[in-house]
Amino acid sequence: MFRPLSVYLGWRFSRAKRRNRFISFISVASILGIAIGVGALILGLSAMNGFQRELENRILSVLPHGQLHAAEAPVAGWRDMLDALEAAPGIEAAAPFVPLEGLLSKGAKLKAVQLQGVLPERESRISALAPFLDGAGLAALRPGEQGLILGQAIVKQLGLRLGDSVSLLLPAPGSQGFGSPRRHSFTLVGILRLGGQLDTVLGYTHLADAQALRGLEDRVSGFHLRVDQVLAADTLTMNAAMPLPAPFYVSSWMHSQGNIYRDIQLVRTLMIVVLLLVMAVASFNIVSTLVMAVNEKKGDIAILKTMGAGPWQIRGAFVVQGMLNGVAGVVVGGLLGGVLASRLSDMVAGYERLTGHRLLNPEVYFIDFIPTEFHWADLWLVTGSALVLIFIATLYPAWRAGRLLPRQLLGEA
Repeated sequence: MFRPLSVYLGWRFSRAKRRNRFISFISVASILGIAIGVGALILGLSAMNGFQRELENRILSVLPHGQLHAAEAPVAGWRDMLDALEAAPGIEAAAPFVPLEGLLSKGAKLKAVQLQGVLPERESRISALAPFLDGAGLAALRPGEQGLILGQAIVKQLGLRLGDSVSLLLPAPGSQGFGSPRRHSFTLVGILRLGGQLDTVLGYTHLADAQALRGLEDRVSGFHLRVDQVLAADTLTMNAAMPLPAPFYVSSWMHSQGNIYRDIQLVRTLMIVVLLLVMAVASFNIVSTLVMAVNEKKGDIAILKTMGAGPWQIRGAFVVQGMLNGVAGVVVGGLLGGVLASRLSDMVAGYERLTGHRLLNPEVYFIDFIPTEFHWADLWLVTGSALVLIFIATLYPAWRAGRLLPRQLLGEA
């Protein structure tokens, strides 16, 4: 079967038994270094993909993308404003809200909470809460029934179960601060299980109950918005608020949770740079391997040139030899990284059960587990980058081998 001479020679050189064992050691070390770098980069990128997925599926699917808060006083005529907001470019849905900040009390236990009075049929278009709720979901909130949906961390701290009664301490309408708190009885009708920091403060009640507690009659404090371009939430929310007849403070998820998104992107970038440098160092170990291989095979090179082999065929042979070593490392690293990436969450959970140490504190981070999501595009990007680095590393030794002259090599031999 026809084979190019360079490929054949490179294959023979890579399989030949070396007289110098140190060359074999450097060759194995370079393969292992490339494998570790490739595997670590695939694993790290999969973890970053997982964090971004959880940010989108948990935080951005539950929290409103944009928020308008009345700048002066609660606004009336909010139904017309809802229609105007939903007609604005880029706005998919809008919902009214009334905030309640107070203390939940159960026996001797107290917990600060940030409640949102919402219309269930409207808020369900803003927040995809259903997968994270126990009970009947937002539909369990009915006007006049004083129902509450609370995060699981709050429920656990207060020792509550579905159907339990809990007291909410709020200032009297019109009072400043908590100088004259009033106690209101609520019933727990749902538990929110996001698994992170939001579970420690977030809760929902019906808009009508919140309006009654704050004495707002048929007025609301602002609007929650869902946009069709998440990264443009600031601009779209501002544009939607401009035509409204009342002034509003404008904010978006970028103000409250944007640091998480920026941190994920920053860590991803730094990790790629650092691990590419690790792979570069491992790849350039191939330079040492090939330089020593050229010195070891000077006699063979002289014979091949005497028999008519050209400089580019000799250079091609050593490029092939270096690439074969590099490809072995890339394949091992790619398989290792892919397998570990697919099982990362389970492995970390097993480590946490074994040691009793939790890596992500839900009171600090927005989730309490290490997520992972393997992308084939990451695999091709990482392996392709590694192969380019390996190819570059083979050029100098191969060029040097091609410049050697037979008379010099035979004279040294």
